[in-house]
Formats: sequence, structure tokens, C-alpha cells
Amino acid sequence: MARRLRTVGRDFTDSAPMRLVFAAEVSAPPDVVYRALADDVASWPSWFTAVTRATPVDGGAGREVRLRGGVRFRETIVATDPGHCYAYRVDETNAPGLRALLEEWRLTPEGSGTRVQWTFAADGTGLFRLVLSLGRAGVGRSFRDAVRRLDTRLATTTP
Repeated sequence: MARRLRTVGRDFTDSAPMRLVFAAEVSAPPDVVYRALADDVASWPSWFTAVTRATPVDGGAGREVRLRGGVRFRETIVATDPGHCYAYRVDETNAPGLRALLEEWRLTPEGSGTRVQWTFAADGTGLFRLVLSLGRAGVGRSFRDAVRRLDTRLATTTP
């Protein structure tokens, strides 16, 4: 990894200079969605196409993630509330301009399914913030596509 990022806590989702928040619904219940996010880390590339590899590290306390284009992250899990919330911060990355990043997945019952809300909380250089602002629509589309694929995957793998 190229650089260490600033250590942030869960409150960063409220105070980050850049916050992207997206939501979508899936038909699976929150506990099933949570297990797909937190317990089945290696399967992320099968439903989140921006992710090419995800590996639990440090006995499950962290993850190593690779994205399309060669970006790499080493993360620490900061919240594990089964059926409700899964969050992690990036500690090391090779992404230019990034200073701090925390992602939070909130799960809320919605009928017989789940409302999935993803918050991408970041800080970076002015150029990083500009690029992220310009890319907001693409990030949102990537999230919605990923959640749709996750919904399909869970419908075919959940008894």
C-alpha cells in the first residue's frame, strides 16, 4: 500500500467533507443481507462489480479489497451490528488524493425485505473532492446495480 489514511470513527459519516448517501431495497430480510456483507466478504466481487477481490484479514477484523483499475484498500471493521449496520474505514490505500474514508451499510426492515443505505464518507484533496462530486451519479449507479445483483444472488442462494 502506498499511504496510511487518517483514522476516523463512525461519527465521520456525519462530519466528513464529502458524503455520498444512496439507498435501495432488496427482498431478503436484514439478517440475510448482513451476512452477505459482513460474513461472506469473499463473494463481494460476484455482486459488486467494482470489486475484483475482497479478503478478510486479521481474523475478520479487517479486509483487503481491490477495485477495478488497480485501487487497493486495507480496511478495519468499525461496526458489526448484525441485521442493522456494517461499517469499515480505510487505513491504507494507493488511491491518490484520499485522506480519510469510511463506508457504512445500514439495514432497515422494509416490508418483508430490507432497505439498504450506503454512506460513503470521505475527505481528500480539492481535486479528489471535485472528481468525487463529478462522479456522484456513477457511484450511485454502481451502488444500485450492486444491490440489484445482491438481491438476485440472495434470492437464488437463500433457502
